[in-house]
Amino acid sequence: MDRDSEIVAFDYDERDDGVKEMIRLAVEGCRRNGIHSGLCGQAPSDYPEMAEFLVEIGIDTMSLNPDTVIATTRHVLEIEASLGRKPRAGGGAA
Repeated sequence: MDRDSEIVAFDYDERDDGVKEMIRLAVEGCRRNGIHSGLCGQAPSDYPEMAEFLVEIGIDTMSLNPDTVIATTRHVLEIEASLGRKPRAGGGAA
């Protein structure tokens, strides 16, 4: 879906359960096949709950806006600690 399209952008929400399920399936498939998984997009920067979801499903990396790197990285570290995971290089965010 093109979130920049004037035709459909009004109906786009990356936090939608269907979108999140597709991301989860992709991350699981990558892990199962030994392939790096990463998400490039606005969501982890705009929505802390989306960053949390990505950490919980085990994504390898996520891109962040420069103005959110510190706060989101701290949040990611807290989530990883609560899940009993050791922080990865870069704190889990890229």
